[in-house]
Amino acid sequence: MSSSLIPERPLLVSPSLAATIGLEEACMLSLLSDVAAYRPLVARDGQHWLELDENLVVQAMPFWSPQDIQRISKNLRDQGVILLASAPFTESRKLTVAFNDGQAARKPVENHAPLPIINMGGGANLIAPNWQPDQELMRQVAQHNIPEDFIRQQVPEFITYWRERGETSHSWGAKFLKDVLHKWRNHQTQMARHARENNEEFLNREKDIAMHMSWRPSKDALEVLVKHAGISYAFVEDAIPEFVLYWQERGEVGRTWNSKFIQHVKRQWVRYSSALEHDTEPKRIPENWQPGNEVFDVLRLAEISTDFAKQQVAEFVLYWRESNQLYASWNTKFLQHVKYHWAKQHALAPITQQGNHHAGQQPNYSTSSTRDRSLVQDLTDRSWAQ
Repeated sequence: MSSSLIPERPLLVSPSLAATIGLEEACMLSLLSDVAAYRPLVARDGQHWLELDENLVVQAMPFWSPQDIQRISKNLRDQGVILLASAPFTESRKLTVAFNDGQAARKPVENHAPLPIINMGGGANLIAPNWQPDQELMRQVAQHNIPEDFIRQQVPEFITYWRERGETSHSWGAKFLKDVLHKWRNHQTQMARHARENNEEFLNREKDIAMHMSWRPSKDALEVLVKHAGISYAFVEDAIPEFVLYWQERGEVGRTWNSKFIQHVKRQWVRYSSALEHDTEPKRIPENWQPGNEVFDVLRLAEISTDFAKQQVAEFVLYWRESNQLYASWNTKFLQHVKYHWAKQHALAPITQQGNHHAGQQPNYSTSSTRDRSLVQDLTDRSWAQ
């Protein structure tokens, strides 16, 4: 059977170990442990040394570059997990390591000269009160784009926290790196949230606008009134100028003009509708006829003087009594009559065909007489506002 069909031995990594010292570091430690199980170890200075040349290292760790091997082995040394006696791997092309388990060699197998032990991590110890990150640690932290000022600010709190806990560690540098990264991520999250809140507040302020002459309700607002509320489109259009004028004079700013306009028109429409007489039988105007109170409410909403409207009643009744015409709603007729004369008085009335208009008669807006128009035409007539 071909050896290529035999599967390689799987690499086992402890999740808790990886969380403690790093995934790459846990992988290398597992590989070194496997190699040490079948390679002869050299006992010196109370340690069992594993010596690997470049061929053995590449065979055991084919997925790492020389730079990666040097970096990861150095991290293991800095964390106090291994002792490293060889020079940097990119220079020496070999690894001479010992597991820092605190056990001395029972019987040295050879008697070579002592090897220099590079153990910057040393044994586990308490953090010094004057501990400071070294240049190499500062360089590692800076690779995460963390400002130096931020790094320095975390040192006093880091020292105080671990001295109060009274715990020991093989590498305070590794703990500090993890602590700074965690705090920097929290800092960035808070800054992003603060910026988002400030931006939303700015956008909300930008939406606060003053009423202006060119303001018009949005398409959605018109749809709500005309399509859903069943209000005459002409009636809605008539309400725009008075709404704009009212809020311009008040000088207020807001971001809900469409909502205000919808409520305004709905109130007007309710009163206007209640002012209509629902009796569909046409009848002659009574001699003592008076407009209903709802008529004056509608006129007030349209900013038309009540006194002005009352002055039109006598002339209105006289004219229609003499004309002997029959209508189902004299309130509607009167509303149109007052609107027309109010607009005329304020230089807004349309030009009639003949240029003359009887005081009690409706204006001639088209080729047909006002008397010939239907109730629907009267309700939707808005020529007084032109």
